[in-house]
Amino acid sequence: MKITLRYFASVREQLAQNQEQVDTSATTLDDLRQELIARGDPYAQALGLGKAIRMAMNQKVCDGDVPLLPDAEVAFFPPVTGG
Repeated sequence: MKITLRYFASVREQLAQNQEQVDTSATTLDDLRQELIARGDPYAQALGLGKAIRMAMNQKVCDGDVPLLPDAEVAFFPPVTGG
């Protein structure tokens, strides 16, 4: 299925792009993240499992076990802190 990926903050900086469209066979957000990590660097560095990364689908923050929807917009970003 085709989806749009958006990257924010340090993830965007490490990948040197703010968005891309991909074809994926992933069924959940965690599967998608693993698929991207498997591309190797810089994806493995930016999205590695040891990294604190948040995910959102269609502008709603989601856990990794959420099913991936066709034509979804998926965002990856570091946790946000406020003050």
